[in-house]
Amino acid sequence: MTRAKGGKTQPGYFNRRPRADELLFVPLGGSGEIGMNLNLYGHAGKWLMLDLGVTFADSRMPGIDLILPDPTFIEDRKDDLIALVLTHAHEDHIGAVPYLWDRLQCPIYATPFTAALVRRKLQEVGLEREVELNILPMNGKVTLGPFACELVTLTHSIPEPNAVAIETALGTVLHTGDWKLDPEPLIGPTADRKRLEELGSSGVLAMVCDSTNVFSPGTSGSEAEVRESLIQMIAPLTGRVAVTTFASNVARIASIGVAAAAADRHLVLVGRSMHRVVEAAKETGYLTDLPPTLDEDEAGYLPKDKVLYLCTGSQGEPRGAMARIARGEHRHIALGAGDTAIFSSKIIPGNEIPLGETHNQLATAGVRVITEKGNFIHVSGHPNRDELAAMYAWVRPEISVPVHGEARHLVEHSAFARALQVRHAPIIKNGDVLRLAPGEPAFVGAVEAGRLALDGDILVEIDDPAIVARRKISFAGHIVVTLVLDAKGKLAADPDVVLAGLAEEEGGDLAADIVEAVQAALPRGRGGDADTLAEAARQAARKAANRLTGRKPVTDVQVIRLRG
Repeated sequence: MTRAKGGKTQPGYFNRRPRADELLFVPLGGSGEIGMNLNLYGHAGKWLMLDLGVTFADSRMPGIDLILPDPTFIEDRKDDLIALVLTHAHEDHIGAVPYLWDRLQCPIYATPFTAALVRRKLQEVGLEREVELNILPMNGKVTLGPFACELVTLTHSIPEPNAVAIETALGTVLHTGDWKLDPEPLIGPTADRKRLEELGSSGVLAMVCDSTNVFSPGTSGSEAEVRESLIQMIAPLTGRVAVTTFASNVARIASIGVAAAAADRHLVLVGRSMHRVVEAAKETGYLTDLPPTLDEDEAGYLPKDKVLYLCTGSQGEPRGAMARIARGEHRHIALGAGDTAIFSSKIIPGNEIPLGETHNQLATAGVRVITEKGNFIHVSGHPNRDELAAMYAWVRPEISVPVHGEARHLVEHSAFARALQVRHAPIIKNGDVLRLAPGEPAFVGAVEAGRLALDGDILVEIDDPAIVARRKISFAGHIVVTLVLDAKGKLAADPDVVLAGLAEEEGGDLAADIVEAVQAALPRGRGGDADTLAEAARQAARKAANRLTGRKPVTDVQVIRLRG
């Protein structure tokens, strides 16, 4: 089979409705990469979508905040898309809903907490009255065309995480979403082992399973243990204390509230997403015992040892509260000598550079920086190997489909599942069409699985010329050459050169050198076609810049023609 590379003419392209005698699985995001979960199940002419998330751009995508899966394949078949079921409320599972729903226009199903956060996102873009948002209770069931869906309670680093058991005429699939086995989750119940074992006894065709921590031995740890550690760590601190964590980790928010109260400190929420999550949690019955919180401006009147700031920005996001505090750009909050900043979170791969910059800015200001390195202030929300082994023992699937991890995670998870006596463990990539039934699993085609970027308020393809040019400019600089031609097509003035993002040696005049090179390529007396002259000028300017700086900058030429 040849994998499609974004075009419908690629060999092996899957371009038909799923038949009644087959059950298909197609990931368009989240398989072989971190984030952007979008999963499709196809059966009996219909498609069911699970999750619709985003990931955050890194320094390789200047000016871009969010990256989304391209839904073109299912958008072209939206009449056959029955519904979108959301497993939980993390951004990599729900974050694309406000940006892509209008292209899909299907009903959405979610538990109360997840629905509360989705509703807020829809309100921000004016879609709250357009979207059919259905609330399912924990352990709820709903039949959607040929798919009978049942939510199965699990634990994770957010309230109401669910696996989805999808029953079809050809067998049952357990889609785990994100999960762990936390014996003391603090918020919500423990995982529903009894129901998982019942499903296993009834027969599970396939388990589509989280691979994030497959390399980590043992178990992932409990939120209850983190709470005790935070209480003990914060109690003796003097000066101001600022703690940052994932805003979605409601149990961690509760623990930080408890630690603040134990240290006789007032809790201050800092950052829009922190307020949004706390509001949604209280609305749906969580955080009812969270200590009263103060506004940022009110906290400025408190003694330093009586305040605890709970901030967004645990990954060093430039617009996150902690990064703005570190840069000295926050309106109400400043940290300095004698203060402490606690990063109660894991460093997500790819965020090392911005997070390190935030740490260094705080340290330079005299702030003590405490991270998970050498301090027990965080546990993962994903299953380590012992937890994976327990899940496989309960569910006993015929097929394991590792997802939610990079390529190396999927390969390791496949080998691990086989070692646990799972018969089949195919390694799937975004865009692959995997037939789960009938017979042994097999790849039967591939579909478009591109990426979209949110550029300001505009969604564009990841390889949009504007983004490609911006990336090139950010790495190599930019030259603009202006040619003024008379009515006969001859140069009427010396070329003008404007440089951006190009370094030059002290005492040098790079612009003048480039002008000289362009003049040599375009003798003053020569007329000709404007396009030909522009291309000659572009090549001359770029070659000169490369010779003088070692860079190959983006080079544009504009031609102004004077009238006779």
